[in-house]
Amino acid sequence: MCRIVGAPRTLLPLLAALLQASVEASGETALCKTGFPEDVYSAVLSQDVLEGQPLLNVKFSNCNGKRKVQYESSEPADFKVDADGMVYAVRSFPLSSEHSKFLIYAQDKETQEKWQVAVKLSLKPALPEDSVKESREIEEIVFPRQLTKHNGYLQRQKRDWVIPPINLPENSRGPFPQELVRIRSDRDKNLSLRYSVTGPGADQPPTGIFIINPISGQLSVTKPLDRELIARFHLRAHAVDINGNQVENPIDIVINVIDMNDNRPEFLHQVWNGTVPEGSKPGTYVMTVTAIDADDPNALNGMLRYRILSQAPSSPSPNMFTINNETGDIITVAAGLDREKVQQYTLIIQATDMEGNPTYGLSNTATAVITVTDVNDNPPEFTAMTFYGEVPENRVDIIVANLTVTDKDQPHTPAWNAIYRISGGDPAGRFAIQTDPNSNDGLVTVVKPIDFETNRMYVLTVAAENQVPLAKGIQHPPQSTATVSVTVIDVNENPYFAPNPKIIRQEEGLHAGTMLTTFTAQDPDRYMQQNIRYTKLSDPANWLKIDPVNGQITTIAVLDRESPNVKNNIYNATFLASDNGIPPMSGTGTLQIYLLDINDNAPQVLPQEAETCETPDPNSINITALDYDIDPNAGPFAFDLPLSPVTIKRNWTITRLNGDFAQLNLKIKFLEAGIYEVPIIITDSGNPPKSNISILRVKVCQCDSNGDCTDVDRIVGAGLGTGAIIAILLCIIILLILVLMFVVWMKRRDKERQAKQLLIDPEDDVRDNILKYDEEGGGEEDQDYDLSQLQQPDTVEPDAIKPVGIRRLDERPIHAEPQYPVRSAAPHPGDIGDFINEGLKAADNDPTAPPYDSLLVFDYEGSGSTAGSLSSLNSSSSGGDQDYDYLNDWGPRFKKLADMYGGGDD
Repeated sequence: MCRIVGAPRTLLPLLAALLQASVEASGETALCKTGFPEDVYSAVLSQDVLEGQPLLNVKFSNCNGKRKVQYESSEPADFKVDADGMVYAVRSFPLSSEHSKFLIYAQDKETQEKWQVAVKLSLKPALPEDSVKESREIEEIVFPRQLTKHNGYLQRQKRDWVIPPINLPENSRGPFPQELVRIRSDRDKNLSLRYSVTGPGADQPPTGIFIINPISGQLSVTKPLDRELIARFHLRAHAVDINGNQVENPIDIVINVIDMNDNRPEFLHQVWNGTVPEGSKPGTYVMTVTAIDADDPNALNGMLRYRILSQAPSSPSPNMFTINNETGDIITVAAGLDREKVQQYTLIIQATDMEGNPTYGLSNTATAVITVTDVNDNPPEFTAMTFYGEVPENRVDIIVANLTVTDKDQPHTPAWNAIYRISGGDPAGRFAIQTDPNSNDGLVTVVKPIDFETNRMYVLTVAAENQVPLAKGIQHPPQSTATVSVTVIDVNENPYFAPNPKIIRQEEGLHAGTMLTTFTAQDPDRYMQQNIRYTKLSDPANWLKIDPVNGQITTIAVLDRESPNVKNNIYNATFLASDNGIPPMSGTGTLQIYLLDINDNAPQVLPQEAETCETPDPNSINITALDYDIDPNAGPFAFDLPLSPVTIKRNWTITRLNGDFAQLNLKIKFLEAGIYEVPIIITDSGNPPKSNISILRVKVCQCDSNGDCTDVDRIVGAGLGTGAIIAILLCIIILLILVLMFVVWMKRRDKERQAKQLLIDPEDDVRDNILKYDEEGGGEEDQDYDLSQLQQPDTVEPDAIKPVGIRRLDERPIHAEPQYPVRSAAPHPGDIGDFINEGLKAADNDPTAPPYDSLLVFDYEGSGSTAGSLSSLNSSSSGGDQDYDYLNDWGPRFKKLADMYGGGDD
């Protein structure tokens, strides 16, 4: 079992004082009496008083248990009393041998009833032997005895008390290491043991705060502790032999860090903002400020109290607000909050621990800014009782007057924004008042035209209000109502026709020069002497004229209901009336003439063209009548065929189907195809009736079984008229003429080519032989070659782009052709020889005569041809021995051949 053998020097005085105080202060009366049961409490201390040292506990008898008692010390700088009656030392000071005496007060928080008791502290005399003993002995914690066997059974040593925790004040000033307790095992008498301690603060972070002497088991603290970091340490003590074997079960050691008042209260915000409406009643909640203290909240060190240190401004009262000292709630305590006088209050709030004790409690301050919000406690007031304005008549949406007001409430808020209302003087609602959002002025405007001739002045009664109602108890003063005097200005107004439009009924066909009506305008300006003149503004058919002075309207043409300018039997004409005012004004009026129909239009057949078959079945043609008149001058109609010519009634018959329709049928069994004009007599129902002979063009054609035309002439019925057919025929004729002309031209060209041929035997024509050779190419075996390469490039060039002096060898040279002799129409037989000789001489001297292309044949002969080279002619065995010199006598055309064949071996 664990037991306490001794105590360290720092704890022994505390324990002794508590035990002594509890012994000397214990006393009770038989009867319950509220108050302190003792008159004097005494405590004997073993050493000088230390800061935070508990001295004694004063007991207060609370018989009914309902009283809330608050303790105070007469020496608050030295001593303080906790809520449970425990007396602590506020500071460290030496206690002399003489008795130290002070008073403890107990006060009921509700009834303010107060009691007091005296406390005496005395210093215990220090004996020499006690001093030596105290220096040698400290508290020992012995490991509990383990289970032992007795008579074969395990027995457990009973534990009659638990190892109490070790209380160690924070922020101790040493010296360090400071001895706390000694741990010992009963087996250290027989064994050599080693002691150790584990847990946070020893071998676990934060390490090194607590250390133990492994030989003596003395547990010490190495530095000051901070309760705000770690409030409790839980260690385990171990005892092992020199081999490391455990000889005792570990024991738990709890070290409580005693709180000291070493932290000031801290506000969550340095500046707190709140609002309160003006005119608020006392007790209105405003805001809450909050501070925290790092010290123990369950002890006096962490118990905060709030109070207001100052208020600025102090108007209308220096104590407009109060604060709940425990919760920090700020409320109003006085009336008179007026935003128009004071818009903001600044409070300095203090928070103090030790339950607000100003002597030994720590404190801190913060600022509370309270803004007084606006309520509508000031009505708008007009700056004048009467406002004046003027407006021209017939003008709208213009500003007549500007109403100004003052309002002491906060600008541009619903309590400041003004709303204007016309309460009298405008029964017709001709005026309206709009609010200028920037200046809060009232803008009086005209929303309906005003007639000067009706009313020359208006006196309006206007009231001003706010967007939100006034605060309770506030009334509108007389200054919230004003009058507005509006003067109407006379202006020149437009003349107007009445009625407009003016409608008259008149039969059509009325002759020119007839007076229809008088259309005059009125001038609304009764107080102005003015003349009105009239002019015609719109007359689509130019049927009317108006007298410029008296407004009489007369016809100048015949009125026709069937005119395209008449819509729905109504003809519209517009006239202009102008006065001579300044400035001149004018107005327009419309005259509507409703034209009554007369029977002035004869009916016509509809449609005007139709088609039918050559045979009577089917051959019905449905027709109707077209009449521009209306009922009763239109249908029902009567249909008939004329007596002349007689072929009409012989070939056709007409049958009336109803009042508007009839049917035309072929009367004979067959009528040759063609176009026939059938006259039809149509008579309307007018009084008197009107008739007309209309021509119906009927196309008779061949039809199929379905009754549809099948002949070519159907083109006409399909929409091609006579003009279109004639145009098509003309185009065909022109095309044929062009083709014929082309054929004639081709034949003439062939004849000209034949006329230019030489009068020589075709078999002796050298050109023909050579050209055929050129066209044949190299023979059948040479057909795979590109024959276009055998042609000279100059052959594809037109004559216009060839340079002068460079020509192909095979084309005809350009020279003036000699004049060949012209043979007489009836030559003498003896002249034939002379004619031939003259022609031969002309041909010999003609450089353009054939064969000018002889060299071309040999030049483009090519190579590789199976025909061989023409140069073989020079060495032909058949003609090599012949004499070709006679060719020189044949002229220049044969001179080249003479050189080629008659030149010898070279």
